[in-house]
Amino acid sequence: MDLTHSKKITAAGLLVTLGIIYGDIGTSPLYTFQTIMAEGGNVSQELVFGAISCVFWTLTLQTTFKYVLMTLQADNKGEGGVFSLYALVRRYGKKLMYPAIIGAGTLLADGIITPPISVTSAIEGLGLVKGLETVIVPGNTLVVEIVLVIILLLFVFQRFGTKIVGGSFGPIMLIWFSMLAVLGTAQIIHYPAVLKALSPHYGIELLVKHPHGFYLLGAVFLCTTGAEALYSDLGHCGRRNIQVSWMFVKIALVLNYMGQGAWVMMQSKADLGGANPFFAIVPHWFLVPSIFIATAASIIASQALISGSFTLISEAISLNFWPKVTVKFPSNIRGQIYIPSINWVLCTGCFLVVLYFRTSESMTAAYGFSITVAMLMTTILMYYFLRYVKHLPFWLVGAIITIFVCVESTFFIFNAVKLLKRLFFLVFEVGLIGTMYVWYHARKINNRFLNFIDLNEHIPLLEMLSHDESVPKFATHLIYLTKANRPTHIEQKILYSIFSHNPKRADVYWFVHIERTDEPYTMEYGVEELKADKVIRVEFRIGFRVQQRVSLMFRKVVMEMICNKELDIANRFPSLKKHNIADDFRFVILEKFLSYDNEFSVREGFILNTYFSMKKFALAEEKAFGLDSSETVVENLPLVVAPITKINLQRAYYRIHH
Repeated sequence: MDLTHSKKITAAGLLVTLGIIYGDIGTSPLYTFQTIMAEGGNVSQELVFGAISCVFWTLTLQTTFKYVLMTLQADNKGEGGVFSLYALVRRYGKKLMYPAIIGAGTLLADGIITPPISVTSAIEGLGLVKGLETVIVPGNTLVVEIVLVIILLLFVFQRFGTKIVGGSFGPIMLIWFSMLAVLGTAQIIHYPAVLKALSPHYGIELLVKHPHGFYLLGAVFLCTTGAEALYSDLGHCGRRNIQVSWMFVKIALVLNYMGQGAWVMMQSKADLGGANPFFAIVPHWFLVPSIFIATAASIIASQALISGSFTLISEAISLNFWPKVTVKFPSNIRGQIYIPSINWVLCTGCFLVVLYFRTSESMTAAYGFSITVAMLMTTILMYYFLRYVKHLPFWLVGAIITIFVCVESTFFIFNAVKLLKRLFFLVFEVGLIGTMYVWYHARKINNRFLNFIDLNEHIPLLEMLSHDESVPKFATHLIYLTKANRPTHIEQKILYSIFSHNPKRADVYWFVHIERTDEPYTMEYGVEELKADKVIRVEFRIGFRVQQRVSLMFRKVVMEMICNKELDIANRFPSLKKHNIADDFRFVILEKFLSYDNEFSVREGFILNTYFSMKKFALAEEKAFGLDSSETVVENLPLVVAPITKINLQRAYYRIHH
């Protein structure tokens, strides 16, 4: 089986990988070295060489070893990311949903700062252009307005997808990384002694002897903040393309960091006066083009973050960690989705970051804390993957995980000291993690009260009701969603809805069950006719990255059954049948509410109250799935109102009884 993760290495694949994967980590030279120099105090060889050494070995250990070589092995049918990893290992631990939702929530929350810090850093570079020194000043109103306009346009553009401009992302990032390498090399030629900084000796000396020492690790960590993207976007590019392209990217990054260090050393000054070494090493004649390239790279980095956020929320919906909000498909590119509610939450967060911090230097103080948490959560899940999926010996897994826990815990501690500068970020983090926690546990509590009964015992009653013409016909085809895993079982509340709550007479009763698989893109269905032309059960097996578009998938099943002559939907009223008018189909959705006469604990009561409050917001969004929020849904068919040809359901198993 030739899956995505085993793609052959091609020039096109490598170019696409540059455009998708490396935007965040690729734009880190804009602000990382500047931040280290600003926080390190007086400029010295100890500080400069130590900073370069720490950056190099952080990229080597954290990005190359952990993510490129090890974590990319943890693919789920070619897909990566924290939820893909969770789907692989959740059977091995009852509490593994906690690191999954914490990792996802913190990754989304801290990712809100990536567009502001990248775009702001690029725009601030205009201040070095002759004649703009007094116009473009970090933090002034003009810079803030330019950044806000760029970010607003970026989020407005999301609804149209990236099909038109996406093809330019790879070439632009190739130009960007080539520029990084050339600029860095030009400075190294003038100060080749900076090559010695790659020795770990200088990094250890910086941490041990420098007055700020370990405190600088918070700034050093900025160089690897995009490492999670390598794993999250595994399915888009393939493991081999990522691993090969990373060699080029890492060389370009390291050369640029050494070039910035060489320039600092050649200044022979104890204070850089607020200068950004990145733009300082750019020749004056190339300054304006370099700023345009940097801005384009920053926008691409932001686009990758936003697309990744949509994918993450989409997976959370499928795994029952998030309410069923509207999910749109702006293009026919696989995996490209648009979630309006998340788009504007991210946009609002980015606006607040820009307005609160105003300068890129201030933003770096709030950057990195949540990413370290996300990395720690990935490390926890990786332990279960290496131990129980790969079956590596305990001593080896323990040694590997201990190294990463120690490194990431150190970064976490020295990023935590910045927490006071990012307190308002906790609103996003607590909100995102809290939503996932409440939604997951509320469904668990709800499921405790499900009472299943044997459907076979009630099929005669269904037949009698169907033929009882004294009861007004509710629908020709009546469809219920069921959570019963066994084909002959059904919830008691469904039968109550059919017989006792406004009896619903129909010619055919359908019961649809959806099973979420741990594989990303499974799309299978099976049909079982429990009573010929009267009671039919449809079983969908849907991967966690496939959108749960129930109405659309059901239409696909019905049309395939018609083509196979297993179903006749010609209208049963003679006056309509002669005009080839199809039968009507109606869904019934059963909604719950929290009774005041309940005996839940305080924790469960809080979870359920919050759950039902959130669900009120999500009810209107559920129309995206072809279903209404009330108990009875208005007619959803005729069967051909939506483009169903893109729903590639496979009929993997079925039993039809006639």
